[in-house]
Amino acid sequence: MQVIYNNTTIDVKENTTVLDLLKAEIKNSKDQIIACKFNNEVKSLNYKIKGNGTIELIDITDKDGMRVYQRGLIYIVAKAFHDIYPKALLTINYQLYHSMLCEIDNIEITDEMIKKVNNRVKEIIDKDIPIEKVIMSKEEAKKFYERENTLKGRLQLELEEKKEVTLYYCENYYNYFYGVMPISTGCIKTYELLKYHDGFLIRYPSRTNPNKINNFIECPKLLETLDEYEDVHKILNVNTLYKLNESIRNGNIKDYILLDEALHEKKIAKTADKIASNKNLKVILVAGPSSSGKTTFAKRLEIELKLNGLKPKTISVDNYFVERKDTPKDENGEYNFESIDAIDVKLLNTHILELLKGKEVKMPTFNFHTGTKEYKGNTMNLAKDEVLIMEGIHCLNDKLTYLIPKEQKFKIYISALTVLNIDYYNRIPTTDTRLIRRIVRDYKFRGYSAMHTLKMWPSVNKGEAVNIFQFQEQADVMFNSSLVYELSVLKDFAIPLLKEITQKEEEYSEAKRIYHMLSYFKSIKPDNVPSNSLLREFIGGSIFE
Repeated sequence: MQVIYNNTTIDVKENTTVLDLLKAEIKNSKDQIIACKFNNEVKSLNYKIKGNGTIELIDITDKDGMRVYQRGLIYIVAKAFHDIYPKALLTINYQLYHSMLCEIDNIEITDEMIKKVNNRVKEIIDKDIPIEKVIMSKEEAKKFYERENTLKGRLQLELEEKKEVTLYYCENYYNYFYGVMPISTGCIKTYELLKYHDGFLIRYPSRTNPNKINNFIECPKLLETLDEYEDVHKILNVNTLYKLNESIRNGNIKDYILLDEALHEKKIAKTADKIASNKNLKVILVAGPSSSGKTTFAKRLEIELKLNGLKPKTISVDNYFVERKDTPKDENGEYNFESIDAIDVKLLNTHILELLKGKEVKMPTFNFHTGTKEYKGNTMNLAKDEVLIMEGIHCLNDKLTYLIPKEQKFKIYISALTVLNIDYYNRIPTTDTRLIRRIVRDYKFRGYSAMHTLKMWPSVNKGEAVNIFQFQEQADVMFNSSLVYELSVLKDFAIPLLKEITQKEEEYSEAKRIYHMLSYFKSIKPDNVPSNSLLREFIGGSIFE
């Protein structure tokens, strides 16, 4: 057989592992190599080559590489708990600044416990024990689950298209993890365990600085929002995919949909009440990352404000771009429309101040073809019972509204903060939920393929990190737009689009990862989604369209 690595063709014997073939390159790499891609599909370094193809080594500065690293670290921590506290019910809750927040449901977490577990983690890593992938037929797996009385990886039995069941073994410990794992425990070099909140943090390095643990940045408002939603879904008993699928099978899902939507309604109403109770507030600023549901949220907030006797008016930040010739450029010489310097903040602030003084303002309309502001006779004024609502990526950044007094501003951060896990060890990243929403919306309403959305997503994420996430804790209110049932609805829209991406494409591994994850969800028909739901912004049929 022949494989291509680094533009060089190499003759290879069948069943040679990537590790054996490229041992020198892996050993001498500047950054730690932890996995590989074979024909654009993420594989373990122990992958046995069975045909012609192209190999790419993946280090921990790569998005896929860091996922493998995090997976391996969580596996080792779970094994350490199993070794010392075998009855501990460990749950990986959610992500907080290069960390996973974990809880134990049945044992109080103490500093002494974390110290013991940390020592055991170090022992496991120092031994460099192989992490072996074990594949069973479904018949073998059924006997295994009856014998072991465990739910670890049991979801695989329910997936018709999956013919086998996979578990990862290390010494006497086994567990299921969704995705490729490191080949051994010694692959984990840098980590930290830290008692925190009601649990503890598993801390890992960033992709940009993979050999160091950065100082932890507190996110109290984000944590409070996540806890609020997790507590509700625990009460509803749908905090894992297994339980969600059970509710769909049992025909109880309509009740959960209504309760989930009621939680949104209650939160939006409380936000409107909070705004209405402060007579000084005149400018409502809404910001959040891509596909958070900002448009529908703003319309539902308007309704709740009207119930409180306020009349909302909307200003579009998009009409305040600077002239095209003044637009800043990025490192590649392309126009950077996401930079705050692409906004004419001086004119925007002047207009808002004049509105707050009761004056009439001539409003601009930005012509994106000519790259200039135009005045078409549109005017606006603001009565005493009226408030401004402004939505945009920079709305939490005080630089955007630097002349507006703080006491007159109310900031809202909105994002789809997923609290549903596949199981107790495999979480669903918030970013994945937003990406799936965007894939569906881009296709239905913008005519873009899933390939186009996946290609754009890294630059979208980069802009969010710079312009939104660093300001999120400055919000007066955080709104979690996620719905526990939404991926069961989005599944049937997204999977056909993702399957159009062939193995020849660089985006294939990401597409396959997402559609395999979605395949674990039992489907919910879109007819069950209320017409005012934020989810309708992505699948269509919204009452606000």
